[in-house]
Parts: sequence; structure tokens; C-alpha cells
Amino acid sequence: MDDSGLPPNWEVRHSNSKNLPYYFNASDKVSRWEPPTGTDTEKLKKYMATHHSASTQIPAASRPEGKIRAAHLLVKHRDSRRPASWRESEITRSKDEAMTIIKGHEQKIKSGSVTLGELAMSESDCSSARKRGDLGYFGKGDMQKEFEEAAFALQPGQMSGIVETASGLHLIERLV
Repeated sequence: MDDSGLPPNWEVRHSNSKNLPYYFNASDKVSRWEPPTGTDTEKLKKYMATHHSASTQIPAASRPEGKIRAAHLLVKHRDSRRPASWRESEITRSKDEAMTIIKGHEQKIKSGSVTLGELAMSESDCSSARKRGDLGYFGKGDMQKEFEEAAFALQPGQMSGIVETASGLHLIERLV
């Protein structure tokens, strides 16, 4: 196992079409979005934050009509609609455990010791973690109802409380 924390023959590659990292097994010619079984997730988090995180600069763009831009930090649990992520191939924590984790993240952000974007890069269960949680621009009907309602209720720069969707538990920050 190298400094990436991946099992033998696995490496991190970059998808040009999705502009995101993925995992590739060179000997079996298999690729996947989630880390393979046997990954040291703590090592992988550090490796990804160092080698595959987006720039801290968010490019300025004109705002599309009727759309907002938001970032989020997602904590999944075993009852999430897809209980796997780039951080863990199988998420086994309970919803209560996920709630404890996200409340801790919320307190760190509110205290000012870290931003949502900084924390998302290593702690979010969404692949948007590589982009500091940035989901880009989206309009009404593009996201799950609970997520959309919370995001559109925010002013730019504001962070939501904990929002529950079928995907898991979110903290949402409206960027634009």
C-alpha cells in the first residue's frame, strides 16, 4: 500500500469528462468511483486532499437565470440511498452516528476554525468534495426537494442547519 492508502494495483486517475478523480486497477483494467475494498480511508483522505483537491479559487462566472450556486458537506449513513462514497466503499454507520458527525462538523464551521469548503474536501461523502463541496449552478427541480428548499432559502454566504435527504445529512452553503 502506497501513500494513497489504496490496495495493490489500484491508482487514482482523473476523468476528463466529469473532471473528477476515480480509482483504476491497472492489472484488472477495472475502474470505479468509490474506493476499492481494503483501502486505508484515513491515508486516502490525506492523499486526496493533497493531490486531487480543487483550487481554493472559485472562478467567477455570470449567474444563469433562475439558478443559484451552493456547496455542501454530505454525511451518509447505512440507510442512505447509496451507502458508499469516495471515502468508504461501504458505509455502515447508523443515522444517529451520522448526525453526531455532522453536528461536530457544523460546530467547527460555526466556530470559524474551518470553512465548509475546507472540511468538505476531506470529510464529505459526496464526490463534490474534490471541488470543496461546490455543486455548481442549479435551478428548481434539479436537486432533491429538501435540499433545494434549504438552498434556495439561504442568502449568499449563509450556511443551512442540518438538512436530511434520501442521500444522507447535509450542511449547505449558498455561494451565489
